[in-house]
Amino acid sequence: MTVSGEAEPQVDAVRKDFALERYRYILQQIHAVNENAYRFLAIYQTVATALVGAALALFVGYRKWGIEPDTARGGVIGLLVLVTVVAAFTMMLIVVGAIAWVDYRNEECDITDEMIGVGFRKRPRTGNLFRWYETYLLLFILASVVAMWLLLGFFVLPTMK
Repeated sequence: MTVSGEAEPQVDAVRKDFALERYRYILQQIHAVNENAYRFLAIYQTVATALVGAALALFVGYRKWGIEPDTARGGVIGLLVLVTVVAAFTMMLIVVGAIAWVDYRNEECDITDEMIGVGFRKRPRTGNLFRWYETYLLLFILASVVAMWLLLGFFVLPTMK
C-alpha cells in the first residue's frame, strides 16, 4: 500500500471481480442442478420401462417357455425389486440435487446481500416445497413404484399358478 492509499481501490476492484465470477459460477451450478433432475427422471423412466417390460414378457410367456410358475413369479418379483432400487436411487439423486440447489441459492443470497444490498434476493424457504418441481418428481416416482407393487400383488401374482 502506498502512502496515498492507492492499493485499497485495487483490492476492492479485485474483490468485486471475484464476487462477480463467483456469482456467475453459482448461477451456472443452479442451472445444472435444475437440468439434472430431468435427466435423472429420464433415466428412471427408461430403466423402469425396460424392467417392467421384461416382467410383463415373463408374465405373458412363462408357460410357453416352459418355466415353472414359482420361478416365473420369483423373476417378476426380482424385476420389480430392481425397479424399486432404481427408483430409490433416482429419488436420492433428486433430493441431493435439491439440497445442493438450496445451498447454492443461499450462497447467491450471501453474495448479493454483500455486493448489492440485503434483501435483493430472498432466501429459499421450505414453505415453498410444493412450488418445487422436485417435489412432484419424487411423488411421481413414489406413486409409480407403489402402483407397480399393488398391481403385482393384486393382479399378476394371483394368476401365476
